[in-house]
Amino acid sequence: MATQIIGSTVKRREDPRLITGNGKYTDNMTLPHMAYMAILRSPHAHARIKSIDASKAKKLAGVLAVFTGKDLKDAGINPLPVGWLLPEIKIGPHPALAIDTVRYVGDGVAAVVAEDRATAKDALDLIDVDYEPLPANVDGEKATQGAPQVHAEAANNVAFYFKIGGGDADAALKSADGVIKQRILNQRLVPNAMEPRAAVAHYEPATGQFTLYNTNQNPHIIRVLFALTTGHPEHKTRVVAPDVGGGFGSKIYLYADEIVAYLASKTLGRPVKWTEERSENFKATTHGRDHISDVEVGYKKDGTITALKVKTWANQGAYLSTFAPLIPTFLYAPMLQGPYTIENVFCEVWGTYTNTTPVDAYRGAGRPEATYLLERAVDLVAGAVEMDPADVRKKNLIPAFKENYKTCMAYVYDSGDYPAELEKLLKMVDYPKLRREQQAARKQGKYIGIGLSTYVEITGAAPAQVAVSLGAGAALVESALVRVMPTGKVQVMTGSHSHGQGHETTFAQIVADQLGLNVEDVEVMHGDTDKVPFGAGTYGSRSQPVGGAAVYIATQRVIERGKKLATHMLEAAEADVVFEGGKYFVQGSPSKAVSFGEVALEAHWPRKVPADVELGLEASAFFNPANFTFPAGAHLAVVEVDPDTGKVDLTRYAAVDDVGKVINPMIVDGQLHGGVAQGVGQALWENTVYDENGQLLSGSFMDYAMPIASNLPLYENARIETPSPVNPLGAKGAGETGTIASTPAVANAVIDALKPFGVKHIDLPLTSEKVWRAMHSRVVK
Repeated sequence: MATQIIGSTVKRREDPRLITGNGKYTDNMTLPHMAYMAILRSPHAHARIKSIDASKAKKLAGVLAVFTGKDLKDAGINPLPVGWLLPEIKIGPHPALAIDTVRYVGDGVAAVVAEDRATAKDALDLIDVDYEPLPANVDGEKATQGAPQVHAEAANNVAFYFKIGGGDADAALKSADGVIKQRILNQRLVPNAMEPRAAVAHYEPATGQFTLYNTNQNPHIIRVLFALTTGHPEHKTRVVAPDVGGGFGSKIYLYADEIVAYLASKTLGRPVKWTEERSENFKATTHGRDHISDVEVGYKKDGTITALKVKTWANQGAYLSTFAPLIPTFLYAPMLQGPYTIENVFCEVWGTYTNTTPVDAYRGAGRPEATYLLERAVDLVAGAVEMDPADVRKKNLIPAFKENYKTCMAYVYDSGDYPAELEKLLKMVDYPKLRREQQAARKQGKYIGIGLSTYVEITGAAPAQVAVSLGAGAALVESALVRVMPTGKVQVMTGSHSHGQGHETTFAQIVADQLGLNVEDVEVMHGDTDKVPFGAGTYGSRSQPVGGAAVYIATQRVIERGKKLATHMLEAAEADVVFEGGKYFVQGSPSKAVSFGEVALEAHWPRKVPADVELGLEASAFFNPANFTFPAGAHLAVVEVDPDTGKVDLTRYAAVDDVGKVINPMIVDGQLHGGVAQGVGQALWENTVYDENGQLLSGSFMDYAMPIASNLPLYENARIETPSPVNPLGAKGAGETGTIASTPAVANAVIDALKPFGVKHIDLPLTSEKVWRAMHSRVVK
């Protein structure tokens, strides 16, 4: 493999259009005769719809139509599908607009289509809905304890039950020198992508062709789900995701709003646009996390962790979103062993319905929940045995391995050197000196905390056959088509979709590196089901290990096709022809060569190639990996806590990660930095709060705190590299590592700062008020 371009920092080719305001987002689109849609949403968390009177709204000048749930049902629209089916799962039907019952604040009740956006919004106020309020439940655990029923299909509000284990956790807990029990909460979060969701639905009556332009992360999967929901033929459906302003998992799914827009466009014979407002985003776009877990961890006096037993109630909200059942099951429970040699682990999960916004993947999706729980447990053990948290981790980390470490929880890690990551981190920050500085600061009345997290995560879900057997409603493969033009320029069509990851740069680097071209000679196309081959899209840090691998394999096939042509141009045996540095030549005689560009021209205007040789120069690939990839790393946070206010300042953050072979270091660094910011946000500020009646109390940025640049220090980051044997690039996912590692690192740092106050644990987020109350409810030691 050439390495001049792969592994090099190349400026993101996407950025000039994006930072100059020339990006093309869904809401920027204007089609001829386009109408506008607005959605009336329930103000109640749980209520029976007694009647809907839209007569006044229909009479408003400029209003074209009003749709209700009954209209959609009469049109043959099916409930939204669930894309991951667990055994004995109980699915409460999710109509695109509520028909007889609303189940959360924000549930769609009616839609207005008008000539302009303002008229559509005004008409919503003219719709009279007679509600009969019903009792609500909002707590994922209490939902199973006689709370109001959300769906008749799910007794005790349990959508699914899942368990997995290895070894004998109960026996190991009984024989342990000590056992710690702790309730650990992973609070609900709102993804808050910079661009809210939007859709432009365009049905063409003359052809029956339907095009959906929308903010999504996986156009082909959206097309399949759309066909299942509407009955509109898949081959007559085109889904286009233009530039997308962030997703973080919240734009993976088919949403009700897009289905309503389809019916509106089909009924009116006009394009229809719907754009979410930020207040709608808080209520109607999926949330993330929301776990309540009871943890038991067993340990020996020397710091060895012998057992972990976990019970988790995973709040799924009012309906099961597309991939909701996957997140707290296969992406969470099996990862509770983490990077450690714990031989006895057991976890059981109840996925529960509540009268809240549906919950699904949010950056990290299951792995942050597992890592936070595990890393807090490790620090609790360190406190119990009075050892430094770094030493407890060293004692328990899995030794270095190049290929295949089988955990007690069924997964097989691909490659890793977890001790080396921790050692490099500790050396990078001069950990002994850092601890000495902490002690000196405490003598001066400063409360400095140092927090560690060592993690392993799971990316690039695979193989497809296993995923389908476990409940996946779609094969998790990825595709690429590499097409060479007569002048030697290259188009790459990928089923992956970029919404900030930098595919247009990194995929071009892979192709340019292999073909001996300049990166500028390669164009990457994505996001349009009519232009690119079928792919599962972008989520779960799968783009490089799956999508990039498909691009690499297709490029190798192009090289092999080119060799057949070059053989005739060089008048040599095919076995004697090699390709290197952008040239084909006879082995041992590099001076007798033809360039890749010359071969590309010959493939389209043959002069030496005989008639029986197939012309053209392109190749495709569908990559179905044999296993996941497992990035890992060690992170450290330093905080200072103000004893008078409880305010936490993050003063230092350092990270060492292993994401396998790195294609573009700058882009990987950017992914890490953004991920860390989101994880710090969860640790210190972000929190979605409902009252007991299901009203969202944190439904705007006035009440939902987000991190800003001034809250964060300059990051110190480094890497080690253990190439993955799973794909030909040796790459592992990188997009979620920072989010997974940073929340526990910061939380552990805050608790470390509060040790003189006897504080052992505080639930997230660690706000100033919580920290202050914890400090002042105990006597300083």
